[in-house]
Amino acid sequence: MAPIASPPQSCSLEARGRRSRRSPPAREGGAVSEATRAQPRQLCRAGRPGAAALATGGAASAEGPGRPGPLQDETLGVVSVPSQWRSVQGIRGVTKSCQTDSLATAEASSQTQKRADAEVQTEARMPVSVPSGSRPDSPRLAAFLQRVEGMVIRELNKNWQSHAFDGFEVNWTEQQPTVTCLHTLAYPPAQGQGLHVTSVSWNTTGSVVACAYGRLDDGDWSTLKSFVCAWNLDRRGLNPRQPSAVVEVPSAVMCLAFHPTQPSRIAGGLYSGEVLVWDLSHPEDPLLRRTGLTDDTHTDPVNQVVWLPDPRHGHRFQVLSVATDGKVLLWQGVGAGQLQLAEGFALAVQQLPRSTKLKKPPRGETEVGATAVAFSSFDPSLFVLGTEGGFPLKCSLAAEEAALTRVPHSVPLRAPVQFTFSPHGGPVYSVSCSPFHRNLFLSAGTDGHVHLYSMLQAQPLASLQLSHKYLFAVRWSPVRPLVFAAASGEGDVQLFDLQKSSQKPTVSIKQTQDESPVYCLEFNCQQTQLLAAGDAKGTVKVWRLSTEFTEQGPRETEDLDQLAAEAAP
Repeated sequence: MAPIASPPQSCSLEARGRRSRRSPPAREGGAVSEATRAQPRQLCRAGRPGAAALATGGAASAEGPGRPGPLQDETLGVVSVPSQWRSVQGIRGVTKSCQTDSLATAEASSQTQKRADAEVQTEARMPVSVPSGSRPDSPRLAAFLQRVEGMVIRELNKNWQSHAFDGFEVNWTEQQPTVTCLHTLAYPPAQGQGLHVTSVSWNTTGSVVACAYGRLDDGDWSTLKSFVCAWNLDRRGLNPRQPSAVVEVPSAVMCLAFHPTQPSRIAGGLYSGEVLVWDLSHPEDPLLRRTGLTDDTHTDPVNQVVWLPDPRHGHRFQVLSVATDGKVLLWQGVGAGQLQLAEGFALAVQQLPRSTKLKKPPRGETEVGATAVAFSSFDPSLFVLGTEGGFPLKCSLAAEEAALTRVPHSVPLRAPVQFTFSPHGGPVYSVSCSPFHRNLFLSAGTDGHVHLYSMLQAQPLASLQLSHKYLFAVRWSPVRPLVFAAASGEGDVQLFDLQKSSQKPTVSIKQTQDESPVYCLEFNCQQTQLLAAGDAKGTVKVWRLSTEFTEQGPRETEDLDQLAAEAAP
């Protein structure tokens, strides 16, 4: 029996004039009850085969054996089939409900600002009237101009050829009549250890001054802890006894030099022979590079370091160091935190020019200790060395002759000396090349003299005795061709103006009251009125120079050329 899609409450089955074929039993399911589906035969035996066939969904068929005869009209009874579908669906029904959140409403109002109107009335335009006047007498004016033309041209030519204002620059800064002390800087922990200021350096912006703490007197200071300190003079609330940056160093620092272009980088040479580079912008870990203690490292204290441009990479710089072991070494940064030897030079007595008045050693090699170095402003390969023997040496980075050395190095060392100058009476502690003349340089030594040399002759052009004690430093002014400064062992900073006097200092500044030595000084190339000097008391004093030391006078460059021309041909 086929399933009934929508079973009614009762079903009336009726067949007229045909016999019903027996249907196969229907599948379970649907709306007809199990008892009703199980009794089709009983309905047929009761004389109602058509009703059974129709009730099971069958159709009329041909006669078969045991079947009644021809179809006869017959009225069948009503069969009721109760439905269970609605009752099942009613049991499964579930009633659900939901409630939305209550809606919140608010009212607001705003009021515009008050409006104001304004009007302006321009004045009525007045006609421009040209005052009437007498017209110039053109013939008389032309005659005057022709009469004075020659005189005006002569005066203009005379002024054009005059040198009265050569070198003169308009300076709108306030005039400074005297030399004054702006700052007295110190680091108390370094002073508590009795350390000296061994070197000072200005950074490339001219706003930061740094100093090295170490010892320059007798004794073994190789294990003494020291410091590198820096002060930013442009910072508000400057504390002269609290540096902006402090670097602790395990060995005494003998020299310093700020990077030429990077304001926070600074190189230093140690008593142990190492060369280090720090970055003061990283106070937690300032050490950037170091040479380490290798076969290439200096075996004596490093006396000076200088930054030089790398000839292969114009934007990079190398560090040159000189020491009393007689070596001049050029270092370059490689890898992570390393300085590697790129080039090297060595000084040996056997390879010095014959003009040097030194006794030759009977055998072996004898090193010449280098104490100071200065590079020419006009030739980047030319430099001057100061030595423990008292004689300055003219040297070149382009030298090719191999040097005599006892200890092998990772790169072959060369002999740089080209010329030897007449010596001082003791070791040379400082040399400085003129920034205004390619052949002039100064040297200062333990004999208390400053020598002015020309690169063209061995004898000095001038010899000035500035102190009865040592002279530790000498520097040319960066803005005045004939001005230089010297630091003495008597506690003075002496300023010389050769245009005024070639025998005595123009100004002598008392740095220390107890005549403790002044070991170092440096001009500020950016703020040219500033000069920094460090002493044995552990203090750095920043001096503001008077106007006479910062403004170039007329014909000063010509006077310097004339002084250099006194050299013998």
